[in-house]
Amino acid sequence: MNDSFGGGGFNASSAGGAKDENKAEGVLPLMVRHILESSEAGIQLFGFQYAMVTFVGIVRHIDHSSTKVTYRVEDHTGQVDAHLWLEEGDNMNIPGVLINTYVRIVGSVRSQGGSKAVMIFKIAQIDSPNEVTTHLLEVLNARYKGEAYAKSAGIAGGAREGGSGEGSASGGGFMDNEANSMGLSGKQLVVYKAIKSHMSDIGISRKELQSKFPHISPSEMQSITDYMTQEGIVYTSVDSDHFLCVDS
Repeated sequence: MNDSFGGGGFNASSAGGAKDENKAEGVLPLMVRHILESSEAGIQLFGFQYAMVTFVGIVRHIDHSSTKVTYRVEDHTGQVDAHLWLEEGDNMNIPGVLINTYVRIVGSVRSQGGSKAVMIFKIAQIDSPNEVTTHLLEVLNARYKGEAYAKSAGIAGGAREGGSGEGSASGGGFMDNEANSMGLSGKQLVVYKAIKSHMSDIGISRKELQSKFPHISPSEMQSITDYMTQEGIVYTSVDSDHFLCVDS
């Protein structure tokens, strides 16, 4: 882990009063999709807002002007423009970043004309492929730590409490005669098979599951995935809407 970028950490601190916005110190590692889908209020994780983020991707395009350098950076979740603003005389100090190479960027997220962009604080080319894998682990680690902190602090936006009680997907509406060793049946079983058979490092998304099984309502799908998560059969990956099987 490259600590100079602050990746992988989770350091939350609550601002003054109960109605004040929760702020988090440090730099939040994330994927490009998180940037593109962030709200106008900024980057948030389980009720905490981050001013600075870091992400890793491939540079697909570079555009130079007298005032800035714009890098179009892509990972497997999307593309985003990142702007490095130049001061007078900075043209001789532009980082030696090449197209089709991996970079790590630290910066802040801004909305421009209805789309998201990143204002670069630091950019550096990545020479080791291990750092790409390390970044994905940092994203997962930050999410798990953030979820645990929010849950223990009782912060809105934390993980749902629950178990196999009322409202669980183990109810009779999903039961049929087809069962497997984990006690899943009916709709639970077909959703589980779809998650297990999906070939992706970040798992299958809730949107993809919904498109595969249009006969399952969104509320039913939520109950099924909640139950399997609570029972330790599947787990969420880069966010709460991507699922992987524990025994994959």
